[in-house]
Amino acid sequence: MENEKIIISKLDLLKKELDFIKEHILDVTLTRDDKDSLHEAEENLKKGKTKRL
Repeated sequence: MENEKIIISKLDLLKKELDFIKEHILDVTLTRDDKDSLHEAEENLKKGKTKRL
């Protein structure tokens, strides 16, 4: 019975951590539009249309 309580406790903690990650995953995920914008910015940099900050 004690082992079950420990396992459940650890699973609860893991769930909380996963929920936190899910909540913030959009902050670190690049969309296709983001990738396209970065590619366009790199091309503009190569062509001299812009410069690095």
